[in-house]
Amino acid sequence: MITFYKNENGLRQTEKKENNSWINAVCPTKEDKKFLLNELQIPEAFYSDIEDIDERPRIEIEDGWYLIILRIPFKSDDAKLPFNTAPLGLIFKDDVFVSLTFHQTDILSDFVVYSKRKKISIENHFDLVLKLLLSSSVWFLKYLKQINQRIKLAEDNLEKSIKNEELQALLQIEKCLVFFVTSIKGNDILFRRLKNLKEHRDNFNEDLLEDVEIELRQAEETTNIYSNILTGMMDAYASVISNNLNVIMKRLTSISIILMIPTLVASLYGMNVPNNLEENHYGFIIVILISLVISVFGVFLFKKKNLF
Repeated sequence: MITFYKNENGLRQTEKKENNSWINAVCPTKEDKKFLLNELQIPEAFYSDIEDIDERPRIEIEDGWYLIILRIPFKSDDAKLPFNTAPLGLIFKDDVFVSLTFHQTDILSDFVVYSKRKKISIENHFDLVLKLLLSSSVWFLKYLKQINQRIKLAEDNLEKSIKNEELQALLQIEKCLVFFVTSIKGNDILFRRLKNLKEHRDNFNEDLLEDVEIELRQAEETTNIYSNILTGMMDAYASVISNNLNVIMKRLTSISIILMIPTLVASLYGMNVPNNLEENHYGFIIVILISLVISVFGVFLFKKKNLF
């Protein structure tokens, strides 16, 4: 779907393309693709690059067209990966500015609402790029707070009982954090390249550059903190599981040894050799008593050694 926005003390939606308007394409249809490639004449290679979900953040220039790809977070319908990242392509030349993504996200619509409420003015194409980069960093932090809540919930569940479901939930969160770390680092590298564009330095607002840098740094540090906490937690619970397994094996071994005692006594007295009990009317009871006494002594000894 394609939406047109005009910059008038905040972004205002229009019905058709106007001069210096922002064209926002989300999950474009075949007709939208024809409009972008044929009418706007954006390079097809740019369109194909953005379509690749694994495309990394970068800047590319071709025939006067600028392509800036940054990574944005979004909520996924996949239960195994609740949060993911996708490329957002920003393509512009002269009075044409196109944002293109193939995944539904709340970032762009939220940015439009925020610009209306704060009456934010867009100075130029690079100003809009930086504001969208700032918005993506803010949304990374929003989703990181939700991830932190999931970590705490999984931790509470693990304290009650260690099950595969809780451990799998932690693994899913760990995958999300891996994608977040790589995407934020890519956006940070992109931001530094934008700052170093000598021919466009006059177009940059210093306060906006500082805000973007602060939010990117905060998002990166927060992601690293949560990732380290999660790694430490999983290592700790892996040690707990290993320790519990060792305790169980120790108890089973002790039980096996104790159960072997009656078997050993019965085997000794069951041999076809004289043992002074074959003619005794109480021979069977004596053998049972000997087995019980030795077994009780074994249980007492194992308990004293904390092996049972």
